[in-house]
Amino acid sequence: MKFSRILIVLGLLLFQLNFAQENAEVVLKKALTEAKSKNKNVLLIFHASWCKWCHVMEKNMNLPETKPIFEKKFVTAYLDVQEMGEKKKLENPGGQEIMNKYKGENAGLPFWLVLNPKGEILADSFDQKGENLGCPSTAEEVVTFTAKLEKSSKMNKSELETIEKAFTKKN
Repeated sequence: MKFSRILIVLGLLLFQLNFAQENAEVVLKKALTEAKSKNKNVLLIFHASWCKWCHVMEKNMNLPETKPIFEKKFVTAYLDVQEMGEKKKLENPGGQEIMNKYKGENAGLPFWLVLNPKGEILADSFDQKGENLGCPSTAEEVVTFTAKLEKSSKMNKSELETIEKAFTKKN
């Protein structure tokens, strides 16, 4: 009897470890703390497993030529939101509430923000028309994106050009 209880408890713990995502508030707090200690800003990206453009954004940010730039300028944090069905377990609990707090409830994905270490918005993924850039891909979207990055991170011209090339090539 004792052995079966131990197995049940152990099974429940393993189940929880395999399926429980970190709370979104915890993810954000860790990113803000790290940003403060490293004198950087936070690039907070809301994404989902089913979102093609989320994968393109992540791929473009992790290219050999762009990854060092993003790592130098930002602490990047991802929050999984808007999952469906059996993938719901991939969500960070509270992630959608944080997205809503930053006016992204109807934006679509990916939705991103640049926050200072105090959690104040320096840039968001909305263009001049109030539409979500998401993963920028057109020349106009990429220009808007790089302008927001320049303003919120003080990237130099060479870094901005590298990002511009990466995001405008065909994905």
